[in-house]
Amino acid sequence: MAPSLPIKFADLQAQHALLAPELDEAIRRVLERGRFILGPELEAFEAEFAAYCGVQHCVGVASGTEAIQLALLACGVGRGDEVITVAHTFIGTALAIAATGATPVFVDIHPNTYTLDPERISEALSARTRAIVPVHLHGDCADMDAILEIAASKGLSVIEDAAQAHGVSYRGRKAGSMGRLGCFSFYPTKNLGACGDGGAVVTNDSRFAAHLRGLRNYGEASRYHHETLGYNSRLDEIQAAVLRVKLAHLDAWNQSRRKIATEYTAQLEDRFSPPTPRPDCVPNYHHFVIQSDRRDSLRGHLQARQIETLIHYPIPCHLQPAIQSIDHRGGDLTVTERVARRILSLPIYPTLSSDQVQYVAESINSFR
Repeated sequence: MAPSLPIKFADLQAQHALLAPELDEAIRRVLERGRFILGPELEAFEAEFAAYCGVQHCVGVASGTEAIQLALLACGVGRGDEVITVAHTFIGTALAIAATGATPVFVDIHPNTYTLDPERISEALSARTRAIVPVHLHGDCADMDAILEIAASKGLSVIEDAAQAHGVSYRGRKAGSMGRLGCFSFYPTKNLGACGDGGAVVTNDSRFAAHLRGLRNYGEASRYHHETLGYNSRLDEIQAAVLRVKLAHLDAWNQSRRKIATEYTAQLEDRFSPPTPRPDCVPNYHHFVIQSDRRDSLRGHLQARQIETLIHYPIPCHLQPAIQSIDHRGGDLTVTERVARRILSLPIYPTLSSDQVQYVAESINSFR
């Protein structure tokens, strides 16, 4: 059977068409109620997502970037401090650190998982280090036990960037539940995506949850009583209602992605270096990435065959002009920079058919 072409990188229209009755009902509820900020839909979603992540508290905020920023602020991170993270991530991770006044300090990634390499942490530590932000990139989980052990020995906060890790588990624990705080993005293309921007912070600590609820709402303790310098960073009612609908489908969607990833891995030639998930992790395959020394030519080859691809991320954070980190230059993070030159993200989403997967794999294998 011939595959349907073109093959998009993501297909939110198909997802939303399947959910249209549920989404229409959810949005109608909000419109009829007439309450759009900090209302019952957000409260319900926070309870449901906290339970899904296996934690006590969830605080909805305006974006994944602000989730990290507010989480760092809640942990007391500020000007003059340093925060260890990776450069192979969306720049929002680094910008959130910089927004607190702290300095991002980048360490290299593991060549198999593309996540923070715990063996590189010690060389980045200083007297000013206050926190570690591991990034669960592409839907795989960082080596959290090793990271948590180092952090505990140094008295550091661990804040998980789980923006691409909705539903991922590591040794039986959900992403976001292992550090002091876990941060999620609900950007529309995420495995659990809103119809606009959104984010959340999850935690088991009621004090952090209370602090975050104040920070997201102008530092307000009660109506017109502002105890801290807060922000306007609230997940609105319509997005919360949309997310409640989608959360019920998340596990099935993630399972579909794992099936597609298995098909890709079985069909692609080894020379394209498909990902190697951590054996103690159940990934969600937010992205399915391969590598090629001729990445840009391969991408053009696939475009000619009506296959859309993306590159995550071609310029590492430590080489971005917007980021002023400490003493980082090209060549400092060898694995990160090599991956950035070679990586290519393939289409992967629940409505992608086996015929389309086969066509993508055959098209890649035909590249010479």
